[in-house]
Amino acid sequence: MDLFELGGKTALVTGASRGLGRQFAHTLARAGADLVLAARDREKLEAVAEEIRLMGRRAFTVVMDVTDRAMVVDGVKAAEEAAGPLRILVNNSGIAITKRLLEVEEDDWREVIDTNLTGAWFVAQEVARAMAAHGEGGSIVNIASLLGVRTLPGVVGYNAAKAGLIHLTRVMAMDLARHSIRVNALAPGYFATEMNQAFFESEPGKAMIRRIPQRRLGQEGDLDGPLLLLASDAGRYVTGQTLLVDGGHSVASI
Repeated sequence: MDLFELGGKTALVTGASRGLGRQFAHTLARAGADLVLAARDREKLEAVAEEIRLMGRRAFTVVMDVTDRAMVVDGVKAAEEAAGPLRILVNNSGIAITKRLLEVEEDDWREVIDTNLTGAWFVAQEVARAMAAHGEGGSIVNIASLLGVRTLPGVVGYNAAKAGLIHLTRVMAMDLARHSIRVNALAPGYFATEMNQAFFESEPGKAMIRRIPQRRLGQEGDLDGPLLLLASDAGRYVTGQTLLVDGGHSVASI
């Protein structure tokens, strides 16, 4: 079990002010990591940071819009100046815009792709540069989605961005292995979050839950073990992979 311990390591989590990002930060802290929390809302970030400090870990905050390359560069630099070398990145920032294909505007498309794919690339590249420079290796976990391998009407850009992120993960893993940097994707299925709660309380949402082989949404804690596997030395020979955590949804019959 010591392989899952993260003591002495610092992790950067983007989109850490709420939802799964906050949960990921808590999981890493319980395993012994210190945290740098990044998002756009400073007040919410500080609230999560205080939660981490009450767990006995160091926590720092960086205001970062992942679609702004300059903010990413400055944010990663500030993170390392405050907390020391980054050894783990959880690349979690993401948004979805719900519109059918024929109603999607160019601005909708750009916003979703810029946040979920281009922004993820900005952060991963900058953190990888820092990891390569300090020479201690590290682990990058890109938060993808079941919708990177399956499809759902009404979230066109999100489907495309998450599929792109999965393939980007493979390419980065191949190129960064020489620096002892592992890159994997964690792909959750349907979890109740602030972003989708209203949908899953609707009749179409309830029908979708019934199509999941385990007949339930993902619950708090269901991603803890998979995240720690990919972030820790327990997964030291795992790179370029996408770990689906979806209650069997990806293998459900049509």
